[in-house]
Amino acid sequence: MLDNVTINQLRAFVAVCDQGSFSGAALKLRRAQSAISHAIKALEGTFDVELFERNTRKAQLTAAGHSLLPDARAVISRTEEMKNRASSIARTGIPQISVAIDAYFPRAHLIDCLRTLQAEFSTAVTNLRITTMQGGESLVLEGVCALAVTIENVPEVNPDAIERHWLSETEMVTVCAPAHPLASAPKPIPMDEFGRHVQIVVTDNQHGAERIQQGVAGKRQWLVNDLGAKRDLLNAGLGWGHLPRHLVRDDLASGRLVELERRAWHIGALTFMISQRRGYDLSPCESRLVELLGKPEPVRPLRGASI
Repeated sequence: MLDNVTINQLRAFVAVCDQGSFSGAALKLRRAQSAISHAIKALEGTFDVELFERNTRKAQLTAAGHSLLPDARAVISRTEEMKNRASSIARTGIPQISVAIDAYFPRAHLIDCLRTLQAEFSTAVTNLRITTMQGGESLVLEGVCALAVTIENVPEVNPDAIERHWLSETEMVTVCAPAHPLASAPKPIPMDEFGRHVQIVVTDNQHGAERIQQGVAGKRQWLVNDLGAKRDLLNAGLGWGHLPRHLVRDDLASGRLVELERRAWHIGALTFMISQRRGYDLSPCESRLVELLGKPEPVRPLRGASI
């Protein structure tokens, strides 16, 4: 029975409430007063309740009318939203974004960028992949993604087909748990000393991935394919490794991890690049996402700290 409710009936109901009379609602909606009365009666018949008191000169809601009015407003609001979205799609089509983001990219900044993009391009359909190493560019070559955020010193999958553009940088630190032997080793620590201990290394699952590892000190390695696993193993004291400072900021502040000073071994900032097929023209939506991703990451307070 409720399927018989129409949006015009709900508009009439809300208009009578807002204008305080059936005649006022008729003027607002530019309809005959008899049409307004008929819409209200039909709505009451469908709901099987009375919406207005019948013994008053002014349109006065019943208890049922008071209860149903917010729902009617909500339905009308969502209908208007749907109409606006459909109008936007008819004018510009549906923006499509397919992007692969390297796991090392600052996650909080990525979330902020996606929220902003959704607010500015409400009809956009986004396909997001979180990848490691060459995984993002492989998806671009396969046509699964149009763009990939890639680490600069990871070799290109196919330089003839892919072009890269600088995006941003993030600082890297070398860390271990306080109980790990390296935490109490004389500083600065030489590379061969690092090589005596297990290094936790993030890699992908592609064949030959071990040949393109960066910042590796020796052959004692545990390979994982996500940063969460690496961070958990480091916090457990089972190895050492390099991580973005933004990811371990709280761990360093709380003492769960300690930063290690390296001797004669420079680990530069992690540089992110935008990878795309050569000659590919970015849409306005894609260009805006790249612009947002490339902006400096906002400084966030430590947990529990005041600002």
